[in-house]
Amino acid sequence: MHLSFLQPLFERRGPWATVYFDPAQNDETGAKQRELLVRQVCRTLEEEGADTATVEAVSDALMSASPEEDPAGRVFFATGGEVVLSHRLSRPPQRPLACWAPLPRLTPLLELSGQDPACLVAYIDRTGADFELRAAAGPQEAGQVEGRQHPVHRTGSAQWNERHFQLKVENTWEHNAGEIAEALAAAFEECGADLVVLAGDPRERSSVYDRLPETIRKVTIGTEHGGRAAGSDSVPLEEVIEQARRQYMRRRVEEVLERFRAGRVGTDRPTDAVEGVPALVEAAQEHRIDTLLIRPDGAELARETWVGAEPDQVAVRRTDAQTLGESEPILVRADDALLRVAAVTAADVLVVPPAEEREDDSDLPTGGLGALLRWTYEPSGA
Repeated sequence: MHLSFLQPLFERRGPWATVYFDPAQNDETGAKQRELLVRQVCRTLEEEGADTATVEAVSDALMSASPEEDPAGRVFFATGGEVVLSHRLSRPPQRPLACWAPLPRLTPLLELSGQDPACLVAYIDRTGADFELRAAAGPQEAGQVEGRQHPVHRTGSAQWNERHFQLKVENTWEHNAGEIAEALAAAFEECGADLVVLAGDPRERSSVYDRLPETIRKVTIGTEHGGRAAGSDSVPLEEVIEQARRQYMRRRVEEVLERFRAGRVGTDRPTDAVEGVPALVEAAQEHRIDTLLIRPDGAELARETWVGAEPDQVAVRRTDAQTLGESEPILVRADDALLRVAAVTAADVLVVPPAEEREDDSDLPTGGLGALLRWTYEPSGA
């Protein structure tokens, strides 16, 4: 999961009100319950030191939350008297979670919004394609491409001149498939997608698929459900997209954990994986985290670390933070500090399953925090 959509949260120093909230059902009983929950949330924020303007902004946002638009709930991040960012959840929180802290509280977001990979959907026909990105921030248009418009339809005659016309049709199809594949590859790189779903007729999908780069073909599937024509969206297409995402994430978790197990310190060769807060803090200072691994039940997530105004001003000890240029560092949770670094340095974040869900937990990060690195370094003492 990439957290670049959280960038607005790190353009201000805070402190921050973070609220994970599931709006009650929109009936008389639900409305009353929601009002009680909102009061409880606001009281919690006030008790933890939140200013009145920010509490009022949160209260207004919670009362305006719609069960129809956000059936699983929403998270709100507020500071300075305004809600700076909110995000739809995929699973409802078991109870409202509210806190007032120097940094936004992000780990619950990873669990409640899922780890949906960014999926680029290409709606294809013979004349072009429309691209849509399905990512954490919701569906977004990702461009389109138009090929040659004529000729694109065959005839049924076997006359020589008709066969000549059909050859032109074939050439138009092939030309357009090449243009679609080229535009799709560019969109894939530009929007940082993880996988591709091709929607359209089998012939058109196949022609485009064959022209994609090998690296993209490996993460591409096709479906006959849906298409480019208006009104062609379908429930089966949504199911295909969700299934593709789930399969991708299962493979992704296993691949990352295998790399993590193989790359940890313990040999006399350079390592490309680390675990534990001190090692992660060092990697964060140098922007070396490529994939941050978080096990939500890990004991070290709540370990205190010191941070400054800049994301890479993170340290285990207060004096170390001052050495990095922050005269007045503040104490925060380790997971919040590391997630801030991941968001601003375009690192991936992966939630790994708890130990009890795996037959072999030797590939899980000790304390619940680990990382794959962008480049290797020599282990201490090497």
